[in-house]
Amino acid sequence: MYEIVAGIGTNEEWAVEQAKLIIELATSGLTTDVTLLHVFEDNPEGASAHQLESVKAARDQLTDHGVDVDVRESSGDPAQNIVEFARERDRDAICVAGRKRSPSGKVLFGSVTQSVLLESDRPVFVPGVEK
Repeated sequence: MYEIVAGIGTNEEWAVEQAKLIIELATSGLTTDVTLLHVFEDNPEGASAHQLESVKAARDQLTDHGVDVDVRESSGDPAQNIVEFARERDRDAICVAGRKRSPSGKVLFGSVTQSVLLESDRPVFVPGVEK
């Protein structure tokens, strides 16, 4: 069993790209179990990850291809929460969305993806997504 945690943001297109990458792994013969994790930085309305269109889209893509999916949520720093979740639950890999940015854009604005790549002690998959 290959266990992946996918950090899902609010962008539906990026979430679908993450799901497609995971489906490729699952259809290559690896039995795959996926946890979709959305980290709320600010959630004054008390929304649930299950309500987010991005989470629904990724979940639907994955379950349509026979991948077992669990949806979780947390709050705080997204990169830190994703890395800690994967480490605490001994997941095999992490999947996060990436977008093309200039090198200076990465320095100025930071990036959850970049932070996960730097902080994780396990493989990180990043599908290429246009701006």
